[in-house]
Amino acid sequence: MRKVLNYLFEHKTLSRAEAEEVLTNIAKGAYSEAEIAAFLTVYLMRSITVDELSGFRDALLNLCLKVDLSGFDTIDVCGTGGDNKDTFNISTLSAFVVAGAGAFVAKHGNYGVSSISGSSNMMEYFGYKFSTDIDKLKKEIEKTGVCYMHAPLFNPAMKNVAPVRKALKIKTFINVLGPMINPSFPKKQLIGVFSLELARLYNYLYQQSEKEFIIVHSLDGYDEFSLTGDVKLIVNGAEHIMSPESLGFSRVEGKALIGGATLEEAASIFRNILEGKGTTAQHMVVIANSALALHCYFPGRPLHKCISLARESLESGKALASFTKLMAMQS
Repeated sequence: MRKVLNYLFEHKTLSRAEAEEVLTNIAKGAYSEAEIAAFLTVYLMRSITVDELSGFRDALLNLCLKVDLSGFDTIDVCGTGGDNKDTFNISTLSAFVVAGAGAFVAKHGNYGVSSISGSSNMMEYFGYKFSTDIDKLKKEIEKTGVCYMHAPLFNPAMKNVAPVRKALKIKTFINVLGPMINPSFPKKQLIGVFSLELARLYNYLYQQSEKEFIIVHSLDGYDEFSLTGDVKLIVNGAEHIMSPESLGFSRVEGKALIGGATLEEAASIFRNILEGKGTTAQHMVVIANSALALHCYFPGRPLHKCISLARESLESGKALASFTKLMAMQS
């Protein structure tokens, strides 16, 4: 690692193969936590390149414990995190709304690093049992429309990096990689990103794949459609700028999206929204993001119809039923 670090400290970048080799060695436990921390820090000082991101992704996908959900037409709904906005769990809630609307969601996530309520924190709080049991995951998605994969269980590199990320408590390129390394390889994906630069990187890489994808970046920095301002959407490579009003939503203030100071508060917000007891702003944001996921899942359906579909799933209790049934299956 010393040779790699000295090379990077000279403001040089890694090739795709070199990046893959480093992440493979991290997964194998070849480096100390101090060396991993120094390596992660490099990418806090400069932007990651396409080759580096590709190589890191390749290593993680090659090493991951693969999950065969090919019998289902699945979508992942996730964000990179790291936007420092402390929002409630919008993408996790959207997963259940999307499932309630008839889609199959293979959700991939992790504990929060810069926040107290990452998707894994929330799922675990409500009693979800993380597992690599493929039969368990298949039964869950078949019965509820959702299964959840806790990232460190499915990828050894994520596990080895976890203590360092927890100690640093700031976003690293692992945040950037998270949405790319779903071990079930879903054919459809809604991805929220925290910067325009990252949106461009994702767009380039995802156009090389066979995925149906929508990349979301709110121009005021949120890694989701926050309704706090205009949003950039990249739909299978085609770029659009849209306002909340153009889709029939009112703008909201950022403070309306805060997720709570404790995990218990965050869980209360989560449950209230599913039960139809959240604020208007909370409901609108979940519906907006769920609609984008449904537009990705059902590409032939206009966005305004997907908004209606998402609203019906949340307001009718179908999303809550998906969540309740999934948690009941954990006992």
